[in-house]
Amino acid sequence: MSHHDDKPQLPDPKEIAKTYAQVAQRASKLLTEHVQRQLKQGITPPADELGVAQAFMDMMSKMLANPYKLAQAQMNLVWDYMSLWQHSMLRFAGVRAAPVAQPAKDDKRFKDAHWEEHFLFDFIKQSYLITAHHLHDAVSKVEGLEDGSKKKVNFFTRQFIDAMAPSNFALTNPEVLRETVKSHGQNLLKGFNNLLRDMETDGQLRVRMTDPAAFELGRNVATSPGKVVFQNELMQLLQFEPTTKAQFKEPLLIVPPWINKYYILDLREKNSFIKWATDQGHTVFCISWVNPDRRMAQKSFDDYLTEGTLTALDAVCKQTGSDKVHAIGYCLGGTLLASTMAWLAARKDERIASATFFVTLLDFSIPGELGVFIDERQVSHLEKKMEEHGFLEGSAMAGTFNALRANDLIWSFVVNNYLLGKEPFPFDLLYWNSDSTRMPYKMHSFYLRNMYMQNLLKEPGGLTLAGVPIDLSKIEAPCYFISTVEDHIAPWKGTYLGATRLGGPVRFVLGGSGHIAGIVNPPAANKYGYWTNDQAKKPPADADDWFAAAKQHEGSWWTDWQQWIVARNGGATVPARDPAKGKLKALEDAPGSYVKQRLDQKPAAE
Repeated sequence: MSHHDDKPQLPDPKEIAKTYAQVAQRASKLLTEHVQRQLKQGITPPADELGVAQAFMDMMSKMLANPYKLAQAQMNLVWDYMSLWQHSMLRFAGVRAAPVAQPAKDDKRFKDAHWEEHFLFDFIKQSYLITAHHLHDAVSKVEGLEDGSKKKVNFFTRQFIDAMAPSNFALTNPEVLRETVKSHGQNLLKGFNNLLRDMETDGQLRVRMTDPAAFELGRNVATSPGKVVFQNELMQLLQFEPTTKAQFKEPLLIVPPWINKYYILDLREKNSFIKWATDQGHTVFCISWVNPDRRMAQKSFDDYLTEGTLTALDAVCKQTGSDKVHAIGYCLGGTLLASTMAWLAARKDERIASATFFVTLLDFSIPGELGVFIDERQVSHLEKKMEEHGFLEGSAMAGTFNALRANDLIWSFVVNNYLLGKEPFPFDLLYWNSDSTRMPYKMHSFYLRNMYMQNLLKEPGGLTLAGVPIDLSKIEAPCYFISTVEDHIAPWKGTYLGATRLGGPVRFVLGGSGHIAGIVNPPAANKYGYWTNDQAKKPPADADDWFAAAKQHEGSWWTDWQQWIVARNGGATVPARDPAKGKLKALEDAPGSYVKQRLDQKPAAE
């Protein structure tokens, strides 16, 4: 018996060709109809507002200026291909040989058994991995390239490499091939319909990540019971119902980012930070930001401070009778929280007794891969678009964040929805991820220019907010920083810099995983672990020095935070607070109406 007789077999090539021909014929009619509809609406020619073309032209000129290095890179590529050819011939002859290139252990694109066990697909896979490695290696090592251009070239080369993966094409994906023959091409036809559906609204492709009809706010996501106890034009303030007979005297206020909706912290009962914090005895309040429309174009960062955090702080104090509040800020919400605390410190207002920062940048020296999208050319172009509409469309930001993890958040859904013809799996996290929010023109322009581009928040007096010069070093309240080791949006060494800017005692903790999963990490899951360094009240100046002396722990950082916050609030308790019986009138049930305003609903004043 041949060594390969027990290996998975490919479908018959004639059957494959016949099936694809039938699908192409049937799909052409759908494509023609779609193009005709788009032509009636008008087609906008592509623009290079990101400056990608210029960056690649600069890269090519530098690369060609050193022909020796280019030739060396080409020879290295040829050498690896020769090794792959030798490896493949050995396999074909029935001899097991070590692969020349292997995907990373967490690379889900090549999980199908055929990629490993079938000679042809193993060759395709390794050929792609070799080419990808040499291509990225060649462009990333070009000397003399301006830093901004270098980051763009690296980032968009990776986007190209990810897009060209053999798993993204019907003829080179073994799972798609099997499904095509099995269903007589119905998967491709259904996938084509899915593609047209996802382009139907405005001609822009919005890859569907989950079934939006599978979730309803207040029914199976954002289910923690509570009341809206205050609202203004910018936000609603939620107070959640107690789950313990007594609660800590000093309440907890959560400031989420307005770039996303608050219910990332309340997806399901078993992974809800809000539910968990309530179960620990905290009186939990949370801001729910409005999804702004054209009428709010002139809302500024100052407004988010005065009408947002400061107003929420006043309301929490009034509702509970407490003159001390513990605050949490998530990502951009943490940037606003720190700005608010510096504003309060300048006025000798000490109502915020402690602050916790989830993956928050205060010093933007290390902006991560988001920096690729933020320079004068791109921000100016963005401002023109925002001025026209009054806001930045949420889908634009969502697309940017998804591109940071394209294989997981774009291409896996392309394969599932369009090649396999399946509907996306109902997943609460991806439902939340697709529920984007708009950015008011004035506020977002200020944030990009003053925080990311000029990095003024870290400078004492660098920013004046609501008439007050901001100095982070004047914040003396104890602070807890939780960052995550795989965060692409707020790199932990960047968040660490911000932690060293504050004037009071700081506990810095590094969690496992990334920007979302590392934060939404309940103790019951017992995942990821975290690092702490208890040697000093304030983190040392260098992040690497902190990590070198850090100790790793199993489980969730939530339990570490709970011990820290209990020590900060003194442990005094009061009878459980019913949000419907406080000094503020209960306006409606949680999750409130603001969070239910979706982008697939037409914004007002359009």
